Amino acid sequence: MRIIGITGGVGAGKSTVLDHLREEYDAFVIQADKVGHMVMEPGERCYDAVIDLFGEQIIKADKTIDRKQVSDVVFAEAGKLHKLNGIIHPAVKEYILETLRRELENGRQLAVVEAALFFDDHYEEFCDEVWYIFVKEETRIQRLMKSRGYTVEKAKSIIRSQASDVFFREHTDLVIDNNGDFYQTCLQIKKGLLQ
Repeated sequence: MRIIGITGGVGAGKSTVLDHLREEYDAFVIQADKVGHMVMEPGERCYDAVIDLFGEQIIKADKTIDRKQVSDVVFAEAGKLHKLNGIIHPAVKEYILETLRRELENGRQLAVVEAALFFDDHYEEFCDEVWYIFVKEETRIQRLMKSRGYTVEKAKSIIRSQASDVFFREHTDLVIDNNGDFYQTCLQIKKGLLQ
């Protein structure tokens, strides 16, 4: 099974690329962010540990964890963010590796793993190659303002907190330029899959 890692900054259109790989190439797609939410659900591997860290006040009436409340606390207390990451990130990686093994056993030919903190968590170690989805900063700002309602300042602040274009280019195997017409992006994806 070929495993492709997908990374890039916020607003680069990674989700659109993932959808295309799933729909056109029958890729199994797994996103670390979605797994991160799932592992905090009741009965899942991080549920109890997160409640132990933040206290029972983060439990909503339906027994799920109030992620907004957790988010507010971690941004106020940096030490809590570090502890939360220490609970969530290893569990997410473990879940992804288990899922990839299962897909391999089921005969899957192509799997795609997307993670915002791809290199921080060393996902490249289990991927055959890593693709960087590139979009100019101005375009990313406009997308974030339109899709998420961010101000220019908030969009710039998030973009600046992420790895730079130079870093991504130095640490990835293929750059997919997603600035223009999506048809052009699709041609680059097809070429990348043929390499």
